[in-house]
Amino acid sequence: MSALFGVVRATRLHTPLLFAFSICLAIQPALAANFAQCLAEIKSGEWGTVGGTDNKGNPVANISEATAITYDLCVRACGSGPESAQWSGFSQQFATWLLPNLALISQLPYGAKSRLGNFTSVVLALGSPTLAAYSLALTVLNGRWVTRRFQSIAYPNTEKAVLNSLQQAPLRITSEDALLNSLVILHRNDKWWKELADALDFTQKWSKAAAASVAWIIIAYILSIVDAFDNLYGDSNPTGLKAVITWFGEGSGFLWMWLLPTVVGWLQLSPKCDWIRLSKAMERTNPLAFVATPNDVVAASSISEERAFIIDAHPDGLLCHRHGSLACDEELTAPIFNYTRLLGWVQAVEDVAAVFRVAAQKANHHIPVDTEVAWKGQGGQDTHPDNRTGTVDQVIAYCQSPTYLRRSRWGPDVYKRVIVASFVALSLQWGTTGAAILVAYLTPTVGLGCRSGSYLIYGVASTVIWVISLTSSALSHYAHPRSHRSKKPLPSSRTSAIVGLLSIMLRRLGKVLATCNAVWLMVLCLFQFSNFFRRCYCASFVWRQPTRAFMVILSTPADFALMRSGWIASVTLASGCAFLFVCFVKLFVDNEC
Repeated sequence: MSALFGVVRATRLHTPLLFAFSICLAIQPALAANFAQCLAEIKSGEWGTVGGTDNKGNPVANISEATAITYDLCVRACGSGPESAQWSGFSQQFATWLLPNLALISQLPYGAKSRLGNFTSVVLALGSPTLAAYSLALTVLNGRWVTRRFQSIAYPNTEKAVLNSLQQAPLRITSEDALLNSLVILHRNDKWWKELADALDFTQKWSKAAAASVAWIIIAYILSIVDAFDNLYGDSNPTGLKAVITWFGEGSGFLWMWLLPTVVGWLQLSPKCDWIRLSKAMERTNPLAFVATPNDVVAASSISEERAFIIDAHPDGLLCHRHGSLACDEELTAPIFNYTRLLGWVQAVEDVAAVFRVAAQKANHHIPVDTEVAWKGQGGQDTHPDNRTGTVDQVIAYCQSPTYLRRSRWGPDVYKRVIVASFVALSLQWGTTGAAILVAYLTPTVGLGCRSGSYLIYGVASTVIWVISLTSSALSHYAHPRSHRSKKPLPSSRTSAIVGLLSIMLRRLGKVLATCNAVWLMVLCLFQFSNFFRRCYCASFVWRQPTRAFMVILSTPADFALMRSGWIASVTLASGCAFLFVCFVKLFVDNEC
C-alpha cells in the first residue's frame, strides 16, 4: 500500500508536467512530421530526385531506392518539427520508466532533521549517481575498517565501541577533563557502553513497499529487454525499429539502472541515520557516564554537560552563519553525506582506538590504573574491575603512550578506501550511463546525436559534481579538522580562511549543478517519451557533419545486426555493473567480523 502511495505522490508531483505535455501532444499532430509518409512521398519523386541516400549517407542513383534522406531534404519535405507522438505511448513509457523509479527513490535512507535536508539528499542522488554510489561504497569500506581496527584490541567494551553505527552522525570526541579516558578505563562506564550499543541496535528492514518497488523495476527491465530483442530479431521495417526504440524508454531505462543496486545496497547495510533516534540514544546513555576526579569517581552530569561522545549539530567556532558553516553538510544525517564526514569520523575513531590500545597494552602487562593496588585476575577482556579505577591523574597517565606516534592529518588507509570506493562508484555510473549512450549511439542514424549526447552530458555532469563535492569536503577538513570538540578555539590563519571559503563555494556550486542535472534527467526522460528528439535536426547530426548530414528512416538488416550487437553489449554492461555493485556491498558487509 505504501508503494502505491509513493507512486500516487510522484504522480501528483508531476501533474503540471503531465498536463503541459498532454497539451503539447494534443496540438502536435498539426505541426509534427510523419517520416514514414514523408519517405513515401520522396520515393515517388514528389520532392525531386536529389537528396535520397542509403543508411550510410551515400547518394542513391534512383530516388525510389532511398532508405535515408539528407538534412536539407528532410526539412523541406518533412518539416523541422518532431515526429508525432501518441498519448498512449507517452503515458505507457512514463508509467513504466519514470514513476516506478520515482517511487523507488522513496526507499533510499534519509533521516535528516528537516525536510529540506532530506530533499537535498534526493537532489544530490538524482544529480550525481556517482556521489550516491560513492557514499554507499565508502560506508561499507569504513565499516569493515573500523571493525578490524578494534578487533585486534583486547580490552573491555571494544566489541561495544559502536563507531560504525555513528558514521551518519556529526560525531565529536571530547578528550578534555579526562572524559574520553574515563569512559574507556573506568569499569563503572561498562553500562554506558552496553546501553549505547543497545540504543543503536535498530535497522531499516526490507518493507513490503521496498520489496514491491524493487520487484517492479526488475520485472520491467526483464520484460522490456525481452520485447526489445524480439523486435530486433523481427523483420527490417521502420515499425519494428520504432518499437525497439520505444521499449526500454529509448535507453532511459539504462540511465536509471544505478538506482536499483543503490537502494538494495543501503537496505543490506541498514544505516543508523535517523537523527531523532540517534539523539535519543545519546540522551538515554549520557546520564550513565562517569568521570574520574582528583578524589573519586563521580557521575559526569554532576560536573558539566560535556561528554566524551557528542553528536554535535553546531561545532564550536562555526556558528557565525549556519549556511556558511563548513560543517553544514556534516549535520545532515542522510547517508549520502557520509563522504563529508569521512575525515572527521576517521580521526574520531583514531582518538578512541588510541585510548583503547594503550589501555590494552597496560592490561597485558598487568599494570593497574592505581599503581598502589595489586593486579587482580587476568588481562584482556577479563580485566578485573579493581584494576580499572583511580583518580583523574592516574587515568590520564594510564592512557599516555610510552612512544610518540605521529598521526596523519587525514587518517590511516583513507586513500585506499577512497580509491576503491571511487572505482566502484564510477563503474556503476558509467556502466549504466554508458549502456544508455551505446543504445542511442547505435540506433540509426548511427552516431553521437541529441539522445546519446544528452545521456553523455548527464554522466559527465554527475562525475563533475562528485569531484567538486569531494574536493569541498577535503578542503573543509583541511581548514578546520573537526574530530575533537574543545573548549579552546582552534587557531585560525589566513590560509585556513581562504581554504574554508573555497570549500563553501565548491559545496554550493556542487549543489547547484546537482539540481540542474536532476532537472535535466527529468526533462530528458519526458523529451524521450514524447518523441522530442525524433526530428530532422537531432536524427541527422547536423552539428557533427553539416555538409553530409542525413537521417535514416527505413532500417535495413545491417542496421538490425548492429543494433543487436549494441543491445547485447548494453544489457551485459549495465546489468553486470549493477550486479557486481550489489555483490560488492554484500561481500564486504558479510565479511565484517
